[in-house]
Amino acid sequence: MSVASSGSAPYYFVPAPSKWPLVGSISMLFFMFGMSGLVNGAAYGPYAMAVGFAILVYMFFGWFGVVIHESEAGRYNHRVDASFRWSMGWFIFSEVMFFAGFFGALFYARTISMPWLGDLDHKAILWPDFSAHWPNNGPAGLVEPFQTMGPFWIPTINTALLLSSGVTLTIAHHALRENHREKVLLWLAITVLLGAVFMGCQAYEYAHAYADLNLKLGSGIFGSTFYMLTGFHGFHVTIGAIMLLAVWFRVRNGHFKPDQHFAFEAAAWYWHFVDVVWLGLYVVVYWL
Repeated sequence: MSVASSGSAPYYFVPAPSKWPLVGSISMLFFMFGMSGLVNGAAYGPYAMAVGFAILVYMFFGWFGVVIHESEAGRYNHRVDASFRWSMGWFIFSEVMFFAGFFGALFYARTISMPWLGDLDHKAILWPDFSAHWPNNGPAGLVEPFQTMGPFWIPTINTALLLSSGVTLTIAHHALRENHREKVLLWLAITVLLGAVFMGCQAYEYAHAYADLNLKLGSGIFGSTFYMLTGFHGFHVTIGAIMLLAVWFRVRNGHFKPDQHFAFEAAAWYWHFVDVVWLGLYVVVYWL
């Protein structure tokens, strides 16, 4: 359905009523009950989460398939393109605020609360052997001793991987503007591969942290902020790689034009955002 006037006057495409928002809501309902059951030890928890995730994947394939079909059918014009750009921009802004919350928690714990606790009469208020240093083991006897994760070598290698992926993605974008599709496919595939290697290195880092450093999610405020920041970032890398892989298949199928390829640009924006967040993580979490 579209609202159009005669001739070549501009119009704004209005989509038909869609079932996909309802499908997404149902998936979130299952996921919510599954997560609550999982953390409370209920037997149905993992199954409900699996059902919710399966419905969510079904929604993504269906909803994005509709949007791709409408785009390839030429139903979108510059006004729709502008709304897509604003939407993606606000989405990335929400992600910035999401990570800002975790960076803020780390800053507060390390720079504000730890020195403040050190100024207290800790022998009377806290525990006798408290020492206001970072990282901190938390309440005496409740947190096992652990070692922190330094910048060498896995985090540094991961930094090189993500920075390189930003370069290869930019090359692919310029190739798409010049309509060199084989070059786009090559450099886009390299970008996805670099992201996959990054995730493999992070999995190895986590295994090393648990087995050799005794650094776990329950290792005080350091462990919780470390895994929340790096874990959610790794999740975003995974989502970004899936987005770029979907774009790769669309390029292979002949989608996009040199002057009209917002899906590619949106995935690229997201990937560059992930790169910037990692640079902040690399400096704040591993070096400072």
